Amino acid sequence: MTLSEQLITIGMVVLGTMLTRFLPFLIFPPSRPVPRCIQYLGRVLPAAVFGLLVIYSLKGVSLLSGNHGLPELIAILAVVLLHLWKRQMLLSIAGGTICYMLLIQLVF
Repeated sequence: MTLSEQLITIGMVVLGTMLTRFLPFLIFPPSRPVPRCIQYLGRVLPAAVFGLLVIYSLKGVSLLSGNHGLPELIAILAVVLLHLWKRQMLLSIAGGTICYMLLIQLVF
């Protein structure tokens, strides 16, 4: 890429980032109430995203071959137990990921 192409790319990335950061405040100013449909999406989308991530993560698991999904099951249990114990999402996700990677690399 030439220098001008690099500058244009950086400028577009900055513009896109600023637009996504400032647009919600312009569309929904504090002086007006947030529409009910946006409130609804704010309640249901986080759970839907996590459900989608779980399905995406487990789509390639074969229960009839290999280790029969045992490392995935153990990692899921680790996530659930960590979350019930500490109630910290980042700790649960990181702990489950580390548990899964250790199981794959060292055990299975």
